[in-house]
Amino acid sequence: MSILVNSRTRVLVQGITGKEGQFHARQCIDYGTNIVAGVTPGKGGQTMDAVPVYDTVQDAKEQTGANASMILVPPPFAAEAILEAIDAGVELIVCITEGIPVMDMLRIKNYLEGTKSRLIGPNCPGIITPGECKIGIMPGAIHKAGGPVGVVSRSGTLTYEVVHQLTQVGLGQTTCIGIGGDPVNGTGFIDCLERFNADSETEAVVMVGEIGGNAEEKASAWIAANMKKPVVGFIAGLTAPPGRRMGHAGAIVSGGQGTAEAKIKAMQECGIHVCKDLGSLGKLCKEIFV
Repeated sequence: MSILVNSRTRVLVQGITGKEGQFHARQCIDYGTNIVAGVTPGKGGQTMDAVPVYDTVQDAKEQTGANASMILVPPPFAAEAILEAIDAGVELIVCITEGIPVMDMLRIKNYLEGTKSRLIGPNCPGIITPGECKIGIMPGAIHKAGGPVGVVSRSGTLTYEVVHQLTQVGLGQTTCIGIGGDPVNGTGFIDCLERFNADSETEAVVMVGEIGGNAEEKASAWIAANMKKPVVGFIAGLTAPPGRRMGHAGAIVSGGQGTAEAKIKAMQECGIHVCKDLGSLGKLCKEIFV
């Protein structure tokens, strides 16, 4: 099994006619993702390769039965693209775009309440169920199908490193999710952990966090109270200077809160196997999970 996406997921791409949209849509198609439509206002009736393009998400959904969207539009227009997908009732919205203003995301966060849509991102690599469906910009070749490890991460490039190491030691992945590192996003750690906990084929989880905020501490407490499967955790930013933003917009430590040390301590106290040396994560996972 997997969580959120599989071979039956029908994907539309918002911004498919742009340079980034075309490139990543083709990468997803080559991986085997079932991309059924693209959306670019004013370009309805065209095609991107063999993929039909529509003016609106509503039209694309009605004509193709799409139930997931990948958003690859510039930051000034990304918030409206997300809102359009929510209004159309798209079940899973994956926003790759980086640089969306925080105020826009606060509006979207409130708008999502009570809808049937789930947002992953923004500023994220996306989601992949190896061998079945890739919605995002991650390199598909490094993933290994067949489980048993679920991966959830705030960092895109660290996700790739973790997945590569898991594959190198023979541990396949059920689903890998990059939730993004912005201060305000859609799906969080606990949302993913709940689904991995309920997934019969996910036997263990890797959680990759970073400095800033308290999402990792909350997730650790949830794991201690609810998780039935072993979890390996890693926190990026152990040497980050206090008060300085490091990489993601959400990766900033202020007032003594959100430090790597505090997050690592919370993980350890909640029974998570903490890896402090990223280069040995795959080896540690094999020791614990196998």
